[in-house]
Amino acid sequence: MKTFVLIIIAIISYTLGSVNGSIIVSRRLFHKDVRRYGSGNAGLTNFHRTFGAGGALAVIAIDFFKAVIASLIGGALMGIFGYDMIGKLFAGFCVMLGHSYPVFFGFRGGKGVLSGFGVLFAADWRIACICIIVFIAVVAFTRYVSLGSMLAALCAPLAVWAFDYGGLEGTVMLLCVLLLLFGHRSNIGRLITGTEPKLRIGKTPEEKLKEDF
Repeated sequence: MKTFVLIIIAIISYTLGSVNGSIIVSRRLFHKDVRRYGSGNAGLTNFHRTFGAGGALAVIAIDFFKAVIASLIGGALMGIFGYDMIGKLFAGFCVMLGHSYPVFFGFRGGKGVLSGFGVLFAADWRIACICIIVFIAVVAFTRYVSLGSMLAALCAPLAVWAFDYGGLEGTVMLLCVLLLLFGHRSNIGRLITGTEPKLRIGKTPEEKLKEDF
């Protein structure tokens, strides 16, 4: 029975994840596909860099709350068996997978950072706050948004274990982190070679095209 419920959660969450906010808003509001501009990534940063602030709130609402909804559904269904946190995190992994590889948009999506924060808030707001603090601190000191995103994500499974959740919960969270890190593989390469653009006011157009969330 648990296996059947997990399959249902996976289908619902992946489908919700495939509803990519950047692609939908760019097409509906600007009649363009965000993936054809800038870094080609269907995420908030590339959307904002390409189209400006107009529509950004809609992108945030879609990508954040779809993750919250999926995680709450997962928690409710697995909560029947006493595994609500497992349900939330498993649903979170599936919604992030759908966001990164959306079935509705040719499996070309974003990197899952915003959706990942939605998962954390639905799972445990304390973990979400820790990750946000780490993100802000890293970006403030290094000006690398991608590095802040990855280090914040790496703190998530540690926080899960620190708040006395089980090893299984930490393992599922780690899978979410690995998915996010895989999406940032090009950023990792640029960080290693020192070519990753830094966040700053008044970026040149060339830097804006190279920077990726």
